[in-house]
Amino acid sequence: MKIAFATEDMQRVDAHFGWAKNLAIYEISPEGYRFLEVVQFDGDLKEDGSEDKLAPKIDAVRDCAIVYVAAIGGSAAAKVVNAKVHPVKVPTPQPITDILDKLRQVLQGTPPPWLRKAMMKGRERSFDFDEEEVERV
Repeated sequence: MKIAFATEDMQRVDAHFGWAKNLAIYEISPEGYRFLEVVQFDGDLKEDGSEDKLAPKIDAVRDCAIVYVAAIGGSAAAKVVNAKVHPVKVPTPQPITDILDKLRQVLQGTPPPWLRKAMMKGRERSFDFDEEEVERV
């Protein structure tokens, strides 16, 4: 599963989604994680009411299951969710590796429902009721 992090310093989740200069993208599984790429953004990224800057960021996270951010505006959050990406706000700057380590531990156990749903991103849901054994009373 791919995870994105809004970051200024490439070490911590410390950036507002719309203003982020970098989106660090990692792949994670219960066994571990690895850095895949950084998508960088130039130009005027400060709050200005222009949503044009959001389109390239939405495209950058489109194949991610989760994006961790320091903050995200309502309109941007709606667009992220519409792209089937789960935004997670980090209240204070946190090291990306700490978040990845915690997430990996959760993946090794029983992930909460929202995370199980995020993990299914890009996979077709299938139900094969013929193979299930039905309990008879």
